[in-house]
Amino acid sequence: MQFDLGQAGDIERRRQHAAIFDSMPSMNRRHWLCCALSASVFVNACGSTPRRTATPDPELNDSDWARASAWPPAPAGAGWRHQRIGQRKPTDYRPVFHAGRPALHADSQGGDSLVRHALEVHGPALGRLQFAWYLNEHNALADVGDVQVDDAPLRLILHFDGDRSRFSARDQRMSDLLMALTGEPLPYATLMYVWDPTRPVGTLIPHPRSGRVRKLVVVSGDAPLGRWTDVKRNLAADYERAFGEPATRMTGMALMTDSNNTGVRSQAWYGPIRWTPPDV
Repeated sequence: MQFDLGQAGDIERRRQHAAIFDSMPSMNRRHWLCCALSASVFVNACGSTPRRTATPDPELNDSDWARASAWPPAPAGAGWRHQRIGQRKPTDYRPVFHAGRPALHADSQGGDSLVRHALEVHGPALGRLQFAWYLNEHNALADVGDVQVDDAPLRLILHFDGDRSRFSARDQRMSDLLMALTGEPLPYATLMYVWDPTRPVGTLIPHPRSGRVRKLVVVSGDAPLGRWTDVKRNLAADYERAFGEPATRMTGMALMTDSNNTGVRSQAWYGPIRWTPPDV
């Protein structure tokens, strides 16, 4: 087994962050453990930046869906990889052709997982994102505004870095605990595009446990069901509206279809994703 300095650094950082947890009074420790464990779900679900040593999934990256897409700038060697969340049953992501387009089919049967891609896009050049979603039916028991039942058949998740000194005390403690428990800190900011059956397009949905996570409804209602729905978004404008400041750096993208909260099977299709720089 190889053991490099990077691995040693990871271990030392985990020890340092674990010491923060161990130093807490028992009551505070139990409180923040509960918070961190619940938050670890949404941090993974929000597509926090993949480790650079992870191996991209060739089935996804060599597919017609990937070839029809145009990704934003990314670190060398980056690609789509499947990320499981704990021991829950993972969503099945499979490249297919659907209704005339190359697509990524997502089938979640009472579980969740996501596919993630590291990016490297600086704020002034965030550009525009075009993508398409296909859904046959909503999950009648789900509500993306309620963390107890916030299953979503379609999510496109964007992860951003920024000035972490602006974290609230709560978010900083959460980030420290998540680093100790999962090896990944709380992302500086996460913006999730979602489809909601009732809320109108443009609705911003805050996360009750962190001000650094926002959902933005980009497709609404039942009318678009059963066909491809094309979406175009200005990334810089969406970020500034969601967080009240210009974006500094976009570091990751993820897709997620989940059904772990309601147990209702959910199927959806993601079309090719095309990024264009702001001056095009």
